[in-house]
Amino acid sequence: MVDLLPDQLRLMATAYPDEVAYRNLGDGSSITFGRWEAESNRLAHGLQGKGVRKGDLVAIDLEAGQILDFIVTYSAVHKIGAVSVPMNNRLSPPELRSILEHAEVTAVVCSGAFEDAVAPLSGTLPSLAVVATVGPSEHGRFADLEDLKIQDTSAIQVPIDETDLADVMYTSGTTGMPKGVAVRHGNVALLPNALPRWNGSKWLSATPVFTFAGLGFIYNPMKAGMTVLYLPKFDAGRWLDIVERQRPVIAFVVPAMARLLIHHPQFDSADLSSLRRLILGSAPLSPDTVERLQARLPKAAVLNSYGMTEGGHATFTMDPDGARTRPGAVGRPTPPVEVRIVDDQEEVLPTGEIGEVITRNPGGHREYYRNPEATARMWDGGWLHTGDLGYLDADGYLFIVGRKKEMVVRGGMNVYADDVEAVLQAHPAVVEAAVIGIPHEVLGEDIAAYVVLRPGTTMSTAELQAFAGERLADYKVPRRVHYLAALPRNPGGKVLKSRLNTTNDRKDIAGP
Repeated sequence: MVDLLPDQLRLMATAYPDEVAYRNLGDGSSITFGRWEAESNRLAHGLQGKGVRKGDLVAIDLEAGQILDFIVTYSAVHKIGAVSVPMNNRLSPPELRSILEHAEVTAVVCSGAFEDAVAPLSGTLPSLAVVATVGPSEHGRFADLEDLKIQDTSAIQVPIDETDLADVMYTSGTTGMPKGVAVRHGNVALLPNALPRWNGSKWLSATPVFTFAGLGFIYNPMKAGMTVLYLPKFDAGRWLDIVERQRPVIAFVVPAMARLLIHHPQFDSADLSSLRRLILGSAPLSPDTVERLQARLPKAAVLNSYGMTEGGHATFTMDPDGARTRPGAVGRPTPPVEVRIVDDQEEVLPTGEIGEVITRNPGGHREYYRNPEATARMWDGGWLHTGDLGYLDADGYLFIVGRKKEMVVRGGMNVYADDVEAVLQAHPAVVEAAVIGIPHEVLGEDIAAYVVLRPGTTMSTAELQAFAGERLADYKVPRRVHYLAALPRNPGGKVLKSRLNTTNDRKDIAGP
C-alpha cells in the first residue's frame, strides 16, 4: 500500500505526542503531534457524519494566520479519502467562485472573512453540502469548524491507493476553464514516510500553504524530526530576528523574500549561524542574490531548485558544490526526471543553446483536473512543455533565462496575462489591453499593462486599478500602466508584446 501523508502523522503522534509539531509565529500558538492527530480525527469523523465521502473535493480557504486550522483540516480530509483543494486566500470573490464551481466541491472550510464570497454558492452549487468557518460565522449562515468536530478521537483512515486523488491545486482563474493540477497519493510526496530520531531542530517557512512548495512543508519537516516555525506574513526584519532568536537550521524563501533580506539594514549584522541549509525556489533567481547569500552564510548550503506543480516534485535540485560554482543555475534533474532543450520545431538543441525546457518524469506527471484538452497541450508527445526558456551547461546544470509563455511570476506568485487582460478589457472605457512582465528588483517581475482607451474618454490609473482590484487578487493588479493609441501588431493581427516595453506614448505609474 502506498505511503499516505496521515500515516506519517500517526507515527509522530505515537512516538512523540508531546513534541511541538507546528508553531504559528504570528500569534505564538502551537500544536503538538498528539493534538494534531486527535483534532484531525475529530474533524474527519465530523465530516463523515455530514456526508463527505471518499473522492469528494473539500476546499480549504483560510487566512495565513489560521495555519494550525489549515493543517488539521488538510489531514482530516485525507483521512476520510477526500480530496483537498487548497485555495489561494488572496483571490477575489469571482475567482474563488469560479474555482469552486469548476471543482464541484462538496465542502468548504473557510475563514469567516471569506464567507460572503462562498455564500452565493450555498444555494446554487448542487454539489456543495457543507460550509464551515474558522471562528463564528458573521451572519450565522454557516457552522463553526469547532462545532463540526465530534468527540471521537479514534484513528480513522479510509483505504486509499496510489491512483486516488489527494489534492487538486488550481494554478489560474478567471478566464476560460480554470486549471487544477491533479495530485495523486502516489506522487504527493517525495520523501518516504519514516520514524526519525527526534532532534528538536527547527524549520522556518513563510511560504503560503496553498502553493506547491508551501504544501510540502506541512509533512516533510516532521520526516526529519523537526518542528516547523511558520511566519504567516513575511517581513525581512522579523525573519532575521527569528533566525537570531529561534535558531532554525533550515529555511525556505522565494527569491522575492531573498532580495528583501539582502537589502535589509540588519542583513550584514544579524546572527544567521544556525542555518545549515537555505532553500530557494518558486521563481527565477539572480546569480548576484545567490552569491550574496552564500557569502553571508559560508557554513550553509544555499540551494536553488526548479519545478512545476504539473511536473511532480522539484524536478531540478542543486547540490552544495554546484551552488557555489554555478550561482545562476537551478540544479540538475532529479532521477528519474529527464530534460531536453528544444527549439520551436521540437528539435533538441546542443549544450549551451537557449530553447524551451521540456521534462519527462516517469510516474510523476500530474494531469489537469477535468481538462483533458489542456493536459494534452501541456504534455505534447509525453514531455511536459514548461514554457520556460533555458539552457544546459556541459555538466547538465540547467539555467533559466526567461519564459516562453505569457506568465508573470510576481514575488513567487504566478499571474497569467490573459486573466488580467480580460478584466481590464471589461472596463467600458478600455478598447483593448496587453499585459507583460517587467523586471523588478525585489519581486523579480512586476506587471505592466498597455491600454488603449476609447476615443474621447479619459481615465486615471487609480480608477483602472480599483476596477481590476474588485475582480482580481491584489497581486494581479498592474502597478505600471501605459496608455497607447494602438497596440503594436504583426500582419496577422497578433499583439507584438516584445515591442511593448519600447512603446511609450503616455505613461501613468502608480505604486513603488
